[in-house]
Amino acid sequence: MPWEAAIARAETAIGHHFADRELLKAALTHASFADDRLNSNERLEFFGDAVLGMVVCEELYRRYPHFLEGEMTKIKSAVVSRRTCAKVGRHRELDTCIVLGKGMADQEHLPQSLLAAIYESIIGALYLDAGLEIARQFILQDMVEHIVAAAESENQRNFKSHLQQYTQKHFNSTPVYEMLDEKGPDHHKCFEVCVWVAGKSYPSAWGPNKKEAEQRAAFNALVDLNVLEQQDDPGMMEL
Repeated sequence: MPWEAAIARAETAIGHHFADRELLKAALTHASFADDRLNSNERLEFFGDAVLGMVVCEELYRRYPHFLEGEMTKIKSAVVSRRTCAKVGRHRELDTCIVLGKGMADQEHLPQSLLAAIYESIIGALYLDAGLEIARQFILQDMVEHIVAAAESENQRNFKSHLQQYTQKHFNSTPVYEMLDEKGPDHHKCFEVCVWVAGKSYPSAWGPNKKEAEQRAAFNALVDLNVLEQQDDPGMMEL
């Protein structure tokens, strides 16, 4: 593909006209085509990955003030994963812009890793060409829906977080977890936990560790509060 055609197609896909077209050219150059790996998009991919992670983390921090570090980490990992980046790259039709060596160009379907790499390298090029705000806009145009979907999935799976948000909103109270009992040998213990909200205790639950028992107790409370139905999580079964 002639360079001018590749650059023009990429600028249309990205929605940005580059002041420094050499940056975009580098972002589109796969190592299989470059005469030296330093002239490929690998350095921009490395940089773009960092920019992507920062933008997603900032969006999570601002959008979900009640999420804990662990929850945000899980969501971020899903959003910046190779799978998601490749999906966005394909949606943007970036696979039609990248310049490949002969062996790679003959492939009918480009590897997921290659699509993710070009997406990240273009983010890096955008940042260097136009600054953080333009790069942020480009990222969030596609990534907000993935952030929201991952957050909703994590929030539903994390019953403790779900319960805390609900009780803070409706009771102005934070759940308190109480250990009631434990049984079994040291290498295979089970724990019974109940949760208190605004002076009321909810049905207890057993779990193979304290963390899981608290999750199950939070689930029981959500069911008792009519926030969830029992069938919403068929894995929540008594041991």
